[in-house]
Amino acid sequence: MKNSSSFLCLLLLLPLVTAQLEVGFYDKKCPRAEQIVRSVIVKQFGIDKTITAAFLRMHFHDCMVRGCDASVLIDPTSTAPSEKDAVPNQTLRGFDIVDKAKKKLEAKCPGIVSCADIIALATRDSVFLSGGLNYSVPTGRRDGLISNPNLVNLPGPTVSVSQALQFFVSKGLNLFDLVVLLGAHTVGIAHCGFFQDRLFDFQGTRNRDPTMNRALWLKLFGICGTQVLPLLEEPTAFLDQTTPFTIDNKYYRDIRKRRGILQIDQELVFRNSTASLVSAFANDPDGFQQSFANALVKMGRVGVLVGKAGEIRENCRVFN
Repeated sequence: MKNSSSFLCLLLLLPLVTAQLEVGFYDKKCPRAEQIVRSVIVKQFGIDKTITAAFLRMHFHDCMVRGCDASVLIDPTSTAPSEKDAVPNQTLRGFDIVDKAKKKLEAKCPGIVSCADIIALATRDSVFLSGGLNYSVPTGRRDGLISNPNLVNLPGPTVSVSQALQFFVSKGLNLFDLVVLLGAHTVGIAHCGFFQDRLFDFQGTRNRDPTMNRALWLKLFGICGTQVLPLLEEPTAFLDQTTPFTIDNKYYRDIRKRRGILQIDQELVFRNSTASLVSAFANDPDGFQQSFANALVKMGRVGVLVGKAGEIRENCRVFN
């Protein structure tokens, strides 16, 4: 596998500058913008290492609805619901950290740095602090003017790889991107309700999922049992059972051992189109790191607003 790192990198190698976004976009307008965001993330990471999973999820949930426009940050009101009201977004967190970064940026460079760019930068910084690459983030996104919960149609953890791929393709991404971005499950947790059927009634069979490692099944059954609870009251389990706070390739090694928590994770091993990629990443930690960074940059370009489109919010939670 000595050459697989180069092969994987070439598949997703992306230029640092595009017609839409540019690395160093704030160099003249707000030279310390990226440093300010990183200082906030470094401080918070010292308190809570789970923010990496929180920002990876926030970035995905933002970009995959109307594009990377910070629409997921808007607070609902009594007369205007927002994306935060949608069920998939009710367990998102990290909004207060974005607020802290925005407050510091507004004090230094008012009206310059978008909330959408804060999410992208905070994701990069938390990934780096968790052992990932310190990749360059093209910036210049502007904030959207719409946040509608009815537009949130994200694929859930029980969808098939084929169903997830259809969604990814609709956003300009491909199968390789899907396998790489699922590697974000190297950090974070899953609520029992997202995989509980695999423990005792898989696909209505009244039996456990036979593809799950028995030792893992016993552990998860001990955590979750059969009782169905409201989402926010459910127990949780680490998605990566070996290094749950580190960005690494252990996720791929785990699913090859049938230790995937979510159904879609485990399915990657049993599909011819994805099994070879899982194997490559499992054996090539450097290749995964570079491909993961590149995939996050690619996802960060989905549906961006640039130029005079949208706005630069003063407060990330409300439209100007």
